[in-house]
Amino acid sequence: MNNNNIWFVTGASKGLGLTLVKRLLSEGYKVAATSRNISELQNAVGQQNDNFLPLAVNIKNEESVQEAIEKTVSTFGKIDIVVNNAGYGMLGGLEETTDQEARDNFDVNVFGSLNVIRKALPYLRNQQSGHIINISSIGGFAGGYPGFGIYCATKFAVNGFTEALQTEVKPFGIKVTVVEPGYFRTNFLSEGSLVTPKNTIDAYQNVRDSQSLHQNDLNQQQAGDPEKAAAAMISIANHPDAPLNLFLGADAYQVAQQKIASVQTDLETWKDLTISTAY
Repeated sequence: MNNNNIWFVTGASKGLGLTLVKRLLSEGYKVAATSRNISELQNAVGQQNDNFLPLAVNIKNEESVQEAIEKTVSTFGKIDIVVNNAGYGMLGGLEETTDQEARDNFDVNVFGSLNVIRKALPYLRNQQSGHIINISSIGGFAGGYPGFGIYCATKFAVNGFTEALQTEVKPFGIKVTVVEPGYFRTNFLSEGSLVTPKNTIDAYQNVRDSQSLHQNDLNQQQAGDPEKAAAAMISIANHPDAPLNLFLGADAYQVAQQKIASVQTDLETWKDLTISTAY
């Protein structure tokens, strides 16, 4: 284990980010952690010591992100592992979701992570080492959930740019992983982490059923243990051959296998049409 690594974790005041930060600190790592509200972050982490640098950051603002990265480097001397965890869920049908509601979700889940990557990479490139871990979702690999179209679209985007990023930074000795969790028992399904559209359309019963399931039945009944997810992320950060894709949870494993099988079926069923398009 290399607890000389300096970690930078966004969205650390709740959910997997908070669990990860607390575990890292308990294992002796130095951690810079961001949230929009610094007092909320400090209260959630519940400890103050020289290994913990809480930072108030608006990840939608490049200057705010730049200041946070610079403060991390000036405080700890370097930055090694960047975890893009900040994000929130959007649960509404595509027809119900306004243009602004969709863009807001992309601004945080996609463009916020890109801001962090853009500002951290000069340091990682310079030292010829590091690891960028982007927290996606099984919904970034399989999108067949009514009401989750926009959220899945943001996470599909994270998966896409993570795959490109891995090829771009490999020559600099930088590792890249996209983490695709299933359901974990965090406050992700609670108010503040899951947004619903202001204007709903009664015709979409399947979306209402999905909202009810996620907000009332699944919340705090999820099978995944966030402590074990945090331990898994720390273990891949310490692994020389870290995977590009890390699925977390038996549910994520099963959904990924179903998606792969479904694509294979379409490929083979329509193969003649697929390959019939050459000159």
